[in-house]
Amino acid sequence: MLQACLNGARVPDSHPALPVTPQQLAADAAALVALGVTHFHLHPRDVVGLEVLAGPEVATAVSVVRALVPRAELGVTTAAWIQPDPVRRAELVEGWAGLSAGRPDVASVNVHEDGWLDTVAALQAANIGIELGVFHEEAARTLVRAGLPDGTRRILAEVQPGETTTEADALLRLLEPLGAPILLHGEDDSAWPVLDHAARLELDTRIGLEDTLLNPDGTRTRDNAELVAYAQRAIRANAVR
Repeated sequence: MLQACLNGARVPDSHPALPVTPQQLAADAAALVALGVTHFHLHPRDVVGLEVLAGPEVATAVSVVRALVPRAELGVTTAAWIQPDPVRRAELVEGWAGLSAGRPDVASVNVHEDGWLDTVAALQAANIGIELGVFHEEAARTLVRAGLPDGTRRILAEVQPGETTTEADALLRLLEPLGAPILLHGEDDSAWPVLDHAARLELDTRIGLEDTLLNPDGTRTRDNAELVAYAQRAIRANAVR
């Protein structure tokens, strides 16, 4: 599975094609569905482009995207940098239960963040699937000690900028005994090497302007569609080796 991570935490002027508004996110998703993508990760924004966890903005982003890609899995973030107070963060997430057509299918929870288990519980209460973000070995050990929460769709093994496939393999060794599907991906300079590594290992992976602004050859990418096209070619190439 190739997931498209359309915008992430990047500021609106970081790339001219970065989708910020619900309409921009929906247009990108529709273009990528035409390429065969069916899994999307979104960071909803408010009217000035700041990331939010508030129900109205989340519902608007998800429902507008869903109207154009009704069969796709739509996921959002619960990152602590958006709402640092873990109690308030869990309250906001639990409120997503009543969003109807604007309720996301899944949401990512970063295991290293304070209050992550409360956020997981809020997603369970809202009947939203869980993606567990694991950024480093200590987070992997934390997850192993806690056990895999009910409702987990996948683990996001996230290799940080400046790291390599060595760090990827260390995460995988710790996470694989949990038995959950693993989506392995990098960020910035680790994005393309880790995507190739995931393809060689036949693991799920992801790409998009959240993870990199560059094509594999180092040139500035045109948009999410160009990144996905490169990723699909890389996955196909590794599949025939």
